[in-house]
Amino acid sequence: MSSVPLLEVEGLRTWFPIRAGLLQRPVGWIRAVDGVDLCVQAGATVALVGESGCGKTTVGRSILRLVEPQAGRVRFEGEDLLALPRPSLRSLRRRLQIVFQDPLAALDPRLRVRDAVAEGMETHGIGADRIEREARVAALLERVGLDSSLLGRFPHELSGGQRQRVCIARALAVEPRLLICDESVSALDVSIQAQILNLLHDLRAELGLSYLFISHDLGVVRQLADRVAVMYLGQIVEEGPTEQVLGDPQHPYTRALLEAVPSLDPRARRSAERIRLRGEVPSPAQPPAGCRFHPRCPLVFDRCRREAPALFAVAAGASRCFLAEQSTVRTTGDVPRA
Repeated sequence: MSSVPLLEVEGLRTWFPIRAGLLQRPVGWIRAVDGVDLCVQAGATVALVGESGCGKTTVGRSILRLVEPQAGRVRFEGEDLLALPRPSLRSLRRRLQIVFQDPLAALDPRLRVRDAVAEGMETHGIGADRIEREARVAALLERVGLDSSLLGRFPHELSGGQRQRVCIARALAVEPRLLICDESVSALDVSIQAQILNLLHDLRAELGLSYLFISHDLGVVRQLADRVAVMYLGQIVEEGPTEQVLGDPQHPYTRALLEAVPSLDPRARRSAERIRLRGEVPSPAQPPAGCRFHPRCPLVFDRCRREAPALFAVAAGASRCFLAEQSTVRTTGDVPRA
């Protein structure tokens, strides 16, 4: 695995205006992403996890500029995507693709499988002619575990798992280096999830792909990711190697997420004090002062209500919690490499 970062995100901020009145003027802001730092090395898988509404999908869309951030840097292969004019993004998006949660919504219902997969090739001039592109499409379908007999099918004629495989083949058709997988298995049955996860794992080994894997399912993340970043109310609250974050979490929110995962083992995590989330997630339009997690945290103390914690270094990762303050505060951009 290369030591050169493939993707570096620094101080990413994406706010959405709240409009009111006859003239629809902004009267406030939804702070969906509020200062996120993230790093993905070439050949690595980094998972971004958290509850629904925490901003993780907006991070993925902001990286690709499907929504426009207000601030920050997104460097891909050393190039700042947020500084590029929109016409320049077209060639770069060949190397940076996304697989969405709902494959039926992601596929054009009017296009047959062969045309949906070949669409990106035509856009980027891959393949000498239609015959060569169709041969490449057939090879891609085989690579993702689909039969070439499906080339003439429409999306509604496929199962959910088949549609997601078509979406993966479509992303691979332009030979990307990084795939952003946005809840790409959450809508599938458990058995189909396992098949897609195995496929992603195999493709990473065969093609040297990197993944930013966005998910709320810690069981899925444990299988696939090298590194995990936990997000809460627009900010990263903990990050580090998967074994460290999921095996010995340093932030109360991460501990609460793990406690919420059902287990058949009655002895699981009984030795540690159980952390249970209380109350509702505060509005991202009015995040709490101090630590954003403090209204729901059973370990809260006065400092949490007054000050916003930075990311404190913890082993090979970091935690945005004063309880983890035991070494030098990590500065902006000083993100551990996946």
